[in-house]
Amino acid sequence: MPSVLNVGGNSKAIALPDHYKNWEHLLLDIDARGDADLVCDARNLKAEKPGQFDAVYCSHNLEHYYPHDVPRVLRGFAHVLKPGGFAEIRVPDLASVMRTVVEKGMDVDDVLYVSPAGPILVRDVFYGWHVEIERSGKDFFAHKTGFTPKSLLAALRTAGFAAGALCKPFAIYEVRAVAFMQPPDEMQCRLFDLTR
Repeated sequence: MPSVLNVGGNSKAIALPDHYKNWEHLLLDIDARGDADLVCDARNLKAEKPGQFDAVYCSHNLEHYYPHDVPRVLRGFAHVLKPGGFAEIRVPDLASVMRTVVEKGMDVDDVLYVSPAGPILVRDVFYGWHVEIERSGKDFFAHKTGFTPKSLLAALRTAGFAAGALCKPFAIYEVRAVAFMQPPDEMQCRLFDLTR
């Protein structure tokens, strides 16, 4: 059975995308409240055993690191992936947010959209969801960097992945990328609707 390391996923109660349905799901999180399999900071993944996982899934977590730490986190993903593995990453799309803010004349405290968790303000995308930061008192929920499609792909290349591709995002104002340890095989191309 293939395995996926869910980095910063908060809780296994939060469903992964359907394509991981029959995979072994291991959760890494810095916050022990979510019953993580591995409680640690993703910046320290290089200390873990190499080549353990078929995939790393990282949804809305990479923006919680300072820009100088992002390459370290991504190199950690590569370290724990098997040679044919991949990392699937979702982050807020700052380019689309900025475009909307300018086009609609929005301010930072305006509601950008409403999520299942509640209203998301413009500033929440840039600085982190203020509701969770206030409720938890944990500053690791704050955003410390941001990405556009171009900058995310550049970060993946810099971290040493052999190939990276943008995929259709799951949500509005989101960038979704997949980075491969080696050029994607036929199954991976089908999984992410990529052309070879």
